[in-house]
Amino acid sequence: MTGPVHTTRDHGGGIDAAARRFGGRRHEWLDLSTGINPVPYPVGDVPMAAWADLPDTRAMEALLTQARRFWGLPDGTDILAAPGASALIAQLPRLAPATTVTINGPTYNEHEAAFRAAGWQLGDAGDAQVIVQPNNPDGRMRDAAEIPQLALTVIDESFCDVTPERTLIGLARRPGTLVLKSFGKFWGLAGLRLGFAIARPETLAELAERLGPWPVSGPALHIGARALSDDTWAEETRRRLAVDAARMDALMAGGGATRVGGTSLFRLYDVADARTWQTRLARHRIWTRIFPYSSRWIRLGLPHPDHWQRLEAAIGDPGRP
Repeated sequence: MTGPVHTTRDHGGGIDAAARRFGGRRHEWLDLSTGINPVPYPVGDVPMAAWADLPDTRAMEALLTQARRFWGLPDGTDILAAPGASALIAQLPRLAPATTVTINGPTYNEHEAAFRAAGWQLGDAGDAQVIVQPNNPDGRMRDAAEIPQLALTVIDESFCDVTPERTLIGLARRPGTLVLKSFGKFWGLAGLRLGFAIARPETLAELAERLGPWPVSGPALHIGARALSDDTWAEETRRRLAVDAARMDALMAGGGATRVGGTSLFRLYDVADARTWQTRLARHRIWTRIFPYSSRWIRLGLPHPDHWQRLEAAIGDPGRP
């Protein structure tokens, strides 16, 4: 099933525009529109050489070794690092001749924009497909048996590190299938611009050629390798996010919202009027996500532990339009 067609890209973020519209300075805003872990991985000290030197093969291999271990790559596959999952998404449609792609939606429309830019058409039956696991914004999950083998299959697991047991990484053994991983969401380091593609080596070779030399910065190589080796942090983070997501559900239910999906990094709620909800929270300098294809859905990421009281006050204030 294909999702709705969009002519523009809609994203979370956009705090500068929100501040121009509703007032306040950027640092006064609480951004809950992105689904990024609000307690990022502590990057620690980064050696000056990581900033000053061209990234070398040893640093890249250190990163990829930890990535292979963390995600448990299937036999017959390998992994490619890139400057963010978005950089990979822009290149993926060019790995096969442009015909028709099925994008299982509604989902975020970066994939649709990339395929359209490469000359593809959207349809219900084609030579390519995009699956987001778990889906953004509703958190839907797919089983491997549901996914047919096509010439090109993109499985976007940008939010899957909160539920590693639901990964579809085993499908990366198939020819023409790529599994994407994003470092910005679970580790909370979106500004680092680090993403990965997992696929058969021959598929990754063409993608690597398109990315060119030194695709990942020295600091990203260093920080990524350290973070991917820290299993204790990952396990503790999953537990904290699950507790905080349940707290968000209770808070929103008290304000009259009904949860309809999401993950432990973001929650999707049904409300009477999503735009009114977004505006009401924006008056409190809290930014949320609404969607062009639904007047009732609003998505909230989790606040930093220091900001729960502020969110509680905003949701409990019915008097501000």
